[in-house]
Amino acid sequence: MSKSKETTSIPSRERCPLAKGLESMAPLVRSVEETPDPIPTTITGRIPSWVNGSFLRNGPGKFEFGKDRYTHWFDGMAMMHRFHIRDGDVTYSSRFLRSDSYVRNSEKNRIVVSEFGTVAMPDPCKNIFARFFSRFQIPKATDNASVNFVKYKGDYYVSTETNYMRRVDPQSLETKEKVDWTQYIAVNSATAHPHYGTDGATYNMGNSYGKGGFFYNIIRVPPPDENAAKADSPDFAGAEVICSIPAAEPRKPSYYHSFVMSENYIVFIEQPIKLDLLKFMLYRIQGKSFHKVMTWEPKYDTIFHLVNRHTGKVSEVSYRAAPMFTLHQINAYEDNGFLVMDMCCGDDGDSIGDFTLENLRKGTGEEMDKFYNSLCRNLPRRYVLPLTVDKKTPLDQNLVTLNGFKATATMTKPGEVYMTHEELHDDELLQYGGLEFPQINYEKHNGRPYRYFYSCGFGNVFSDSLLKMDVHTKELKVWRYPGLYPSEPVFVASPQATDEDDGVVMSVIITPRKEKSTFLLVLDAKTFTELGRAEVPVNVPYGTHGVFNEMG
Repeated sequence: MSKSKETTSIPSRERCPLAKGLESMAPLVRSVEETPDPIPTTITGRIPSWVNGSFLRNGPGKFEFGKDRYTHWFDGMAMMHRFHIRDGDVTYSSRFLRSDSYVRNSEKNRIVVSEFGTVAMPDPCKNIFARFFSRFQIPKATDNASVNFVKYKGDYYVSTETNYMRRVDPQSLETKEKVDWTQYIAVNSATAHPHYGTDGATYNMGNSYGKGGFFYNIIRVPPPDENAAKADSPDFAGAEVICSIPAAEPRKPSYYHSFVMSENYIVFIEQPIKLDLLKFMLYRIQGKSFHKVMTWEPKYDTIFHLVNRHTGKVSEVSYRAAPMFTLHQINAYEDNGFLVMDMCCGDDGDSIGDFTLENLRKGTGEEMDKFYNSLCRNLPRRYVLPLTVDKKTPLDQNLVTLNGFKATATMTKPGEVYMTHEELHDDELLQYGGLEFPQINYEKHNGRPYRYFYSCGFGNVFSDSLLKMDVHTKELKVWRYPGLYPSEPVFVASPQATDEDDGVVMSVIITPRKEKSTFLLVLDAKTFTELGRAEVPVNVPYGTHGVFNEMG
């Protein structure tokens, strides 16, 4: 249970200015048509000739079948987007993922596969007894992989948070094999945010549950075997669970979206967004969707489980902090016996279930203002975890001795350390509504000391600015224009880069104000000023995550 050792702080939503007169986001969450054949774009300004590859994006793109409508934004059918950049020119293409969910729904012209916030209703063509008994069947997990593009052994997959992924062709966006994690390792699901080691291995996390309880598992997929012939098929040979962490509350495990990784450690954050397993098992009978079984329970502490990445050994020290929730980590690195962890955090985990299409389609003005002003604002925080805690560590004194750091860590009793965070921002950030979707120069600085991250500011329900944060000075650089809504920024380093921010930042910009006015924005990462844009004459819905594929 939470020890309430920190003084009660002002909720982040109250620290940010109240919004007034927000425009409706309804045009950004409507179904669109796919563009399977690449089409040209109109270039304004200049896109550096050294940028060669494909900017790949994922996210929901279809929100109804026949007369059936999805309830939650997360439920929409996955749509993949590709901006192919070569010698200053850009083409655009998109395809719906041909998941089993998409195909079955299309064949029946109604929703027949349950999603995060929408329960599929029994087939009206069945008789009354068949419809009744179908309520008692546990629905299969969806393979509607609408969250991210991920890589395993050099192959691209699209991923969500179930046990299913889909291998895809990153050039044609063709849907390929369906991959079931349970066929390779003992997990029931996996995140859409793996981490990549410098040796080519991929790390992820997944759940497992059974008679022994509920476990959070750390997964390692080894790098490809250079001596093996490359087959055109999924390769998960050698995948293994390197560590299993029992849930602190076996009947109420925590929801998580990602995890922390440094050069030598992985940290799993067990946060007080809880899944009620009894409801989870019964939700089909009750007619409740998955988001109804998640609850924010701030009576519980946040627990940080420290794991040696190389041995899989879990630290015997219990690291705890006040209740918070996090979806995305920024970076983590080791420094003189400490693990520095930066992440986007909120103080109210109820908001995940609020992103229903009904809410997102509220009208301009008072309706949208009321919804937005009720949401938690996520802000960047820094936690510092001492790595050398033992029986000789003194009680009740701050163990963080790094110069200039305001985060604290105190051993409250043998084997237990309580941490408080440092706010990794100044008050200037509050006027942009906090931030999310953080990205760094991942290839050079993930798991290592760094200075800059890029993110989206949230002055509306969807992001309305791009931000560059200097974590040394907490200074911001901002790109923001009324009526323009950017996607998660992705950093691409220049070939001859010497500085951490030598390169470009790319984002897809959409607007509810004008039809077919999407454009790919390219910023100079150092100055955060526009270099060029590629205008696309299509409508693109608001999406989730993406990557830059240099091989594109």
